[in-house]
Amino acid sequence: MVASEATPFIKTGGLADVVGSLPPELKTLGQEVAVVLPWYRGARVPESRPVLGPAPLWVGQSSYQARLHVSEVRAVPYYLVECPEVFDRDGLYSPPEGQFPDNHVRFAALCKAALLVARRLFRTDILHCHDWQAALIPIYLRSVLARDPAFLGVKTLLTVHNLGYQGVFAKYELAGMGLDESIFHPGFAEFLGDVNLLKGGIAASDAISTVSRAYAREIQTPDYGCRLDGLLRERADALYGILNGVDYSVWNPETDPHIAANYSAADLRGKAVCKADLLKRMGLPGEAAHRPLIGIVSRFTGQKGFDLLEEAAGVLHSEDVSLVALGAGERRYEDFFRSLAAHLPEKVAVRIGYDDPLSHQIEAGSDLFLMPSRYEPCGLNQIYSLRYGAVPVVRATGGLDDTIDSSTGFKFEDYSARALAAALRAALAAYANPGEWRRLMLNGMAKDYSWRKSAAEYAGLYRRLAPESRPGPKTST
Repeated sequence: MVASEATPFIKTGGLADVVGSLPPELKTLGQEVAVVLPWYRGARVPESRPVLGPAPLWVGQSSYQARLHVSEVRAVPYYLVECPEVFDRDGLYSPPEGQFPDNHVRFAALCKAALLVARRLFRTDILHCHDWQAALIPIYLRSVLARDPAFLGVKTLLTVHNLGYQGVFAKYELAGMGLDESIFHPGFAEFLGDVNLLKGGIAASDAISTVSRAYAREIQTPDYGCRLDGLLRERADALYGILNGVDYSVWNPETDPHIAANYSAADLRGKAVCKADLLKRMGLPGEAAHRPLIGIVSRFTGQKGFDLLEEAAGVLHSEDVSLVALGAGERRYEDFFRSLAAHLPEKVAVRIGYDDPLSHQIEAGSDLFLMPSRYEPCGLNQIYSLRYGAVPVVRATGGLDDTIDSSTGFKFEDYSARALAAALRAALAAYANPGEWRRLMLNGMAKDYSWRKSAAEYAGLYRRLAPESRPGPKTST
């Protein structure tokens, strides 16, 4: 696997959770798996050892000095690419403002390093690439490396975690990535006069997957296809939807070290302790423990549906309810949450930023968990919420639609403030009936969205891609 982030090394979002959890689960199913990641300045690296370098890493006409290190996590080797010129910076993808202008070169270096690993250290049958940052691998294998005997028979799988992020760069950057104009046409990587790495990866890969069945259907439509729906319809026979799993060794209220009291479906008493602790941490009054508490943990972006919450904020004014929110992102939505907390200080509290322990505490302390997304490829927080007994209120899109039903939560179809407000009021009415609410909680806590089933689906896909593996591990990824 090749990805731009993975737990426990570095994380900005759900991609890191997937690349940190899926490989060890595949290992238990008999797959031989290795992962290639950048070694960023802010990475937390367990014990590691050097395995290659210093060696020149050629990207276009430029050479970078790189070293490769390996760190084993749950019996899976993670190869970390130490290349200070491109990865030793504040931020993974961007400085505090804007984007790093050489991101195309930075992630081309990651892809070249991954191919070096596959050539020299871990002979593989399949290169499983995650998002646009790794999409250059199938592009290279279909163009400049098409006749390289080292990769003869190697198959590629590209997983799209969010189609909204595509890696679009000016045409003149082709040479800087070591590519020529042979890929620059509408059937490959050309996109409205620019180079689109995700599009090229989709066109070049042997198979494409995305992170829920519903999202695999949605991205083939103009509403959700981000201008790539036509290409995705053309490649529908090679497109698979495999729901992300979650790591219950990390997200489990019975064992979670971050929460004030552990609890389970058999003994829910600790959840009230967690709610009281969360209210205190967020500066809300103790008497709020007697009213329903809505939790939000999210990037604050338009994708996440917070424009609907702006319009439906009257529910928070009129109903006997509290809200806690954690996240960061677009200034508009950060300001909205700050303003909401300023106008309703007894009901609303917000924390701007990323805080992993607090995200666990919000799951454990909340009664409801809100995700009104415009689109949601998979979503993980609604799955965490089920296990923590925080009843989800979600829009019926992507993975939210796949994982929540009327026995475990509340869904609304229309992307409108009216539909969101109606779903919230339905949830609050159910909360007023303790028996009904307990049934919803227990139904959710009984759901199993662990990685085992999803990993088995990936293993089946690998076998279809490489039924006769090369010498070495039976099937390596």
